[in-house]
Amino acid sequence: MSQPELRELYQELILEHSKKPRNFHVLEHANHMAEGFNPLCGDRLKLYLQIKDGAIQDIGFQGSGCAISKASASMMTTYMKGKKISEAKELFGEFHKMLSGEHGTFDPAKLGKLSVFSGVSEFPVRVKCATLAWHTLKAGLEENGKTVCTE
Repeated sequence: MSQPELRELYQELILEHSKKPRNFHVLEHANHMAEGFNPLCGDRLKLYLQIKDGAIQDIGFQGSGCAISKASASMMTTYMKGKKISEAKELFGEFHKMLSGEHGTFDPAKLGKLSVFSGVSEFPVRVKCATLAWHTLKAGLEENGKTVCTE
């Protein structure tokens, strides 16, 4: 597959998740919650987690934001269900490295379809949109009770 074809496929996947986000609901049985805000773009996110036996049993989110922010939250929640907290933190690190432009240092195999966001690193203003859900997840796992701000 050529680079333009691959880029188009990635854009389609992001648009699909933005228009029809997965896990877009309040999680009534959540035992962890965190909020995130991106003042630059206006993205707002509430993340709900049900954590049991050191693993993410269920996850949901609500909020509003740009296509990248919403797609990132949708794909992240889909990917995180069933993951151990240690695995979730490791994936956070890989995703962060990818979007920080450290392309030689992250493992694309660990990220799977989440690698569709690799091109976002070329647009520094959009990196905060793509990472908002991830930083909110980290706060939810750490139960620090603070609202995450990507400022």
